[in-house]
Amino acid sequence: MSPLIKNLLAIIAGWVIGAAVNMGLILVGQTVIPEPEGIDPANMESFKENFHLFEPKHFLFPFLAHALGTLVGAYVATKIAASYQRNIALGIGFLFLLGGISMVMMVPSPTWFTLLDLVVAYIPMAFLGYKLAGGRKESV
Repeated sequence: MSPLIKNLLAIIAGWVIGAAVNMGLILVGQTVIPEPEGIDPANMESFKENFHLFEPKHFLFPFLAHALGTLVGAYVATKIAASYQRNIALGIGFLFLLGGISMVMMVPSPTWFTLLDLVVAYIPMAFLGYKLAGGRKESV
């Protein structure tokens, strides 16, 4: 298989598998720590109107979903990639960071969570996924 095709498959697999981990943790989190009474999780306006009811515990699974989804996506991408493993892993982190930025703009969250999420859950986790996968250093 051509290295280009293998790298493209690495990006797609990292993105899809990372997104699946993210969504799985969000769904598990809703059963472990349900939203406060009166919030409809399918209605964005309900979130915005009742934001004041959320406690710090309600942000645990969203953070874990973002961080572990990115970590697993970068890990998978690194394992599959034929070359440019670090760049591909960090690219996965950047894709997930863009998703995190869009969520911050759509869903209200406290400043401490926004900063923690955007600073820790994406690029550092992508780099950690790359390292855990045994990514090799390449000169470009």
